[in-house]
Amino acid sequence: MRKAFKYRLYPTQPQQKDLERTLSLCRHLYNAALQERRDAYKKAGRTVGFYEQKRYLPEIRAELPEYKHIHSQVLQNVIERVDLAFKGFFRRVKAGQKAGYPRFKGKGRYDSFTFPQAGTTGVKLQEGGKRVLLKVFP
Repeated sequence: MRKAFKYRLYPTQPQQKDLERTLSLCRHLYNAALQERRDAYKKAGRTVGFYEQKRYLPEIRAELPEYKHIHSQVLQNVIERVDLAFKGFFRRVKAGQKAGYPRFKGKGRYDSFTFPQAGTTGVKLQEGGKRVLLKVFP
């Protein structure tokens, strides 16, 4: 059984800054993954898949210190979103529908990030259920 919970957050100013920084980094990663797929196909005629891009995440985290503080599963979900965008595109092409090639995301077009295993990856519901604790940046 799958469960999903959605909470309205009321962060303080420093918390809001951390959340915005996380969103910004996730958006940059999304756009970079999309660009990598486009370039690979245009220049070499080959496709880059989800697992190939996911394999580079540890290197990205090692080379770019700003990504070290974002949970690995959040970054994996960003790559998964790119993969789902391409799967949807190819499904629509195959069905003869208007396809809509995946687009780069601007600041207002990437507004969420996901903790796939919320209980173990940085999201906890405090006793009493009045507060959600997010471990976004240490």
